[in-house]
Parts: sequence; C-alpha cells; structure tokens
Amino acid sequence: MNYQTPERRRALAADYAIGLMPPTARKRFEHLLLDDGALRAELARWQNHLTLLTEPLVEQPVPEHVWQAVVARIEPQTLHVPLKRPFWNWLRLGAVACSLLIVLTAGLLYNRDSVQYQATLLSGTAQPGLRIEAHADYLKVRPLELSAVEAGRSLELWAIPVEGKPVSLGLIPADGDGRIALSQSQQQLIRVPVVLAVSLEPQGGSPTGQPTGPVLYQGPLATL
Repeated sequence: MNYQTPERRRALAADYAIGLMPPTARKRFEHLLLDDGALRAELARWQNHLTLLTEPLVEQPVPEHVWQAVVARIEPQTLHVPLKRPFWNWLRLGAVACSLLIVLTAGLLYNRDSVQYQATLLSGTAQPGLRIEAHADYLKVRPLELSAVEAGRSLELWAIPVEGKPVSLGLIPADGDGRIALSQSQQQLIRVPVVLAVSLEPQGGSPTGQPTGPVLYQGPLATL
C-alpha cells in the first residue's frame, strides 16, 4: 500500500486518532510513525482537533422566539374545532344557493298550469323520497320512495326560511299521497326562498311547534 499520498496519510492519521483502526493496522501505523515526522505531525493535528471537541461548551442563552418555537413543537397541540352549526342553519344556507336553481322534472305533472313551485325531497342517502308541488293555496304531495312510518309516528313538513325558525306546513298524508292546505301566512312564506324538510314526529305532529325528531327528507323549493 502506498502510504505517501496526502489523502492516504490523512485518512490513516484520522482512523488512528479516532480509534477506528484494527489492531494489526495500528501496529503497522505506529511503526511508520517512528521514522516519519510529517506523519506524526498529521496525527498531532487530528488529536488536537479531537481534544477541542472534549472541551466544555460555553452556555449561550436561547432567544425567546427560538424557545417558543421549540415549545410549540413538543407540547400537545390544541385542536380548535369550530362550533357545530345547527342542522337548520345549514339548511338555510342551502336555501340561499338552491333558490337560484330551477328544478326540472320529467313526466306529467298534476294540474301543471297552477303549479307555482316544486321540490324533490331527498333522504340522507340522496334518494328521492317525496315530490312537493305548490299550488295557490295548497301543496300536492307525491311519494317517490317513501319509507314506511312506524305506528304512533307522523311525518311533518317544515318550511325553513333563510332567516328565522322552521315553520310547520302540516302533516304528510299517511301514504305520502295527498294535499296539504296552506293558510295565508304559509302561502306568503313559500313565496320566498325556503328549504322544505320532513321530520319524524310523534303522532299528530310536533308538540313544541319546532322539529323534535330526525330529519328524513329535505330539499329546496324552487320556482318553475
């Protein structure tokens, strides 16, 4: 092996100083040191560098912004979850967007000339459950894929305006097919953007004047 190249001599001196050299190689290297002053100087430089690494470090204060960044990384983070908006509020927001859409349907419509508004109410799985046609003073209700209602319960139809609380429009007929008469105030209500929703209530309707059961179907009421 050529021990005279600077790179080789530097590498050997480093391995010897660090202690990585095998025993046989150490003996051979120590034999070289006896007659090679330059190699001894190279070894001394490495030993001096390593000695500096053992000296104690001078304590330096950590800048406040650095410390805050470290703490932020190692401490448990607090997840800020926005307050859950009531379901009815989301329906109101949907009414704003959906009021700009026109619901187009195929097939023959009952008494089409007098139909002013129409809605297809969907279930939570986006399956059409009911079709609502708004005439001058009543709603025509048609079942599409309406689920059976257990005994002692009723389906109640609600109008949810952009502003304000849900307003009951009446009970859905037992078989989902029929009419719901509208009062003057109800007629005025459905002339503005609203979302229709159907909730499951005790027999005869909600006892509180507001929905108490789960919402089974919902959809915007749009002009034709």
